[in-house]
Amino acid sequence: MSDSTERQQTSPGPGRHGFAVEVVWTGNTGAGTSSYRSYERTHEVRAEGKNAIEASADPVFRGEPDRYNPEELLVASLSQCHMLWYLHLAAEHGVVVVGYHDRPHGTLTENADYSGQFREVVLSPEVAVEDLASVDAAEALHERAHELCYIAKSVNFPVRLSPTIRVGN
Repeated sequence: MSDSTERQQTSPGPGRHGFAVEVVWTGNTGAGTSSYRSYERTHEVRAEGKNAIEASADPVFRGEPDRYNPEELLVASLSQCHMLWYLHLAAEHGVVVVGYHDRPHGTLTENADYSGQFREVVLSPEVAVEDLASVDAAEALHERAHELCYIAKSVNFPVRLSPTIRVGN
């Protein structure tokens, strides 16, 4: 079966795309959830044909510090989406990007009832372009990439940009 045939079969309709993963709790220490402290927050995020992502809650919420937490994965997905659109637009507009590095940061606020929400995510991509003549175009592409990013368009908090453009590696 070709990739396009497989995509057509898993797509929920024209112009729509489905994304399936599994989230499997691995933190049963033998007592299940008999108390707040009786279980671990460890779990795996899985998708067919891919390595599992070992995840947990943030250590503040009794999670394991050596595993990714959902908050980090949300921030990472915003950064990835922006980067992939940015690189696509750069290729379309003749801007030769030779390096891209982002250190995004998200701010989450907890409420009195222990719920919470993200207040913002700031993307801080450092982009290296091949030549000085591309700098202005490279800067302008960030706004368009932001407008096109599926994930940024789907969240209910601001995603801010603080890019840096330089020439060379």
